[in-house]
Amino acid sequence: MNRNHIFTQISNFNKLFINYLSLTFFSILVIFIGTLYPFNFTLPDNFSLQTIFESFDNSSFATDEIDNILLFAPLGFGLTGLLRKTRMKQVSRFITVIVFSAGLSTIIEFIQVFVPSRTSTLADILNNTIGGFVGLICFSLWKPYGVIHILKRIENSSYSKSVSKIMLFIIGYIVLSFLLSSIWLSATSLSTWSLNYPLLLGNEKTGDRAWHGNISEVNIADKAISENEVLQLFSRKNYLNTIENSLVASYQLTGPTSFQDKTKNLPELLPQGGQLPDVQDGKGVALSSTHWLETATPATSLSKRIRKTSQFTISTTVATADLSQTGPGRIISVSGNPTHRNLTIGQQRTDLELRLRTPITGANGSDLKLNIPRIFADTNPHHIVFTYSGATIRVYVDTVQNSYSLNLLELITKEQKIYYYALLFIPLGICLMLLISLTRKRLTFYRLLLPLGILLPSLILESVLVNESGKSISLDNLLLGVLFTSAAMLIWKVRTVVGNIAKTA
Repeated sequence: MNRNHIFTQISNFNKLFINYLSLTFFSILVIFIGTLYPFNFTLPDNFSLQTIFESFDNSSFATDEIDNILLFAPLGFGLTGLLRKTRMKQVSRFITVIVFSAGLSTIIEFIQVFVPSRTSTLADILNNTIGGFVGLICFSLWKPYGVIHILKRIENSSYSKSVSKIMLFIIGYIVLSFLLSSIWLSATSLSTWSLNYPLLLGNEKTGDRAWHGNISEVNIADKAISENEVLQLFSRKNYLNTIENSLVASYQLTGPTSFQDKTKNLPELLPQGGQLPDVQDGKGVALSSTHWLETATPATSLSKRIRKTSQFTISTTVATADLSQTGPGRIISVSGNPTHRNLTIGQQRTDLELRLRTPITGANGSDLKLNIPRIFADTNPHHIVFTYSGATIRVYVDTVQNSYSLNLLELITKEQKIYYYALLFIPLGICLMLLISLTRKRLTFYRLLLPLGILLPSLILESVLVNESGKSISLDNLLLGVLFTSAAMLIWKVRTVVGNIAKTA
């Protein structure tokens, strides 16, 4: 080996080392800016260890989880490359990347306690750590030689010679498909509801989303009643018996200005805005920008029970006083401010607008638009019943026949759907490629696994969603899953071919 060749190798080593070091440094810089900007640090009131622990009691949402994984992936990639150049063993590299990602994320989440515009969440630490691991995997697959080495080792392993072990891996692939499909169901649960928000009628806590109208009753249950039960609720005088066993709150607002919850689960509703609301005969309490109602303390019991069941029924009688209200004007809201809520029922001109906090709709419940037209086309009182179960919201106005249905999963935009499907099916495509390498020496398994392995995850996901959420079956969704699974396999195959060409050149 001549001197020039040695110098070239040293130069290439130094360039790669500097590149990986630069990527790692800039990744850390981007992470700090992306998670702490605008750097408005303040010391919380009554600062203590308990304050810090309570600050971590926040929910994580689908878009946040994805963003947190992607944010740390470049760090995992750069750090893996940097450690590889130091000739650290593979197991040690894995442990170092995981520990470093988790440690950096923990430091950032702790600092976010002192940034009012940010929220600290334990789930973010987990997602950031996963992001570092994803970066490590991407580095391992980036080099064509690495892909060839992995596939060859799998193909020649002892597992490929055992039918029982191959069957075990196939079962594992099916189970993995079911587990990933279940993530979609959790995306429509109400488990992210905060326990710290009050129940409000006629406005937000900040007093800047007033609604003008009358409310004569508000009844909330922690289960979704059936259409037959809704019919009974509309037709019977003692209609609350229909939902009595699951009733969480019941406010009758037609009497004196003491608004107690008849179930005694929630605090009393207190007047806000400096003026007592009027109670009009037959119409209930009159609400406006100068007087609205709010529970004396957070509606913790309500949020806790609905968070547990991920269902609810709300029965209310309301009459708007202004057909042109916007904002939307808050009729019923369980919220902390205009951008953080569990649930809001509002008026946007003549339309009824719903905002519901789920992992896919976000902390403001507005990432998906839930509008029902012309509910407030007049100023007459209307008895409205809302139910939520699975992913479906149903709204009944005065009669069972006058009903509307919205499925959250069917309201996801095409761009969001493509994004979510890519994150779900690309890993499955990679797993299928590994599984096919395992069965390459067994022709029967190999021929059956390729078509079934590509189609099966899409069928599983769509079957689970149709069965559990009530959505209709979608051929487009099936094809989209097949496309991403096939694309992942194809990309890996191309990388293998490129590696073989480079190796023989």
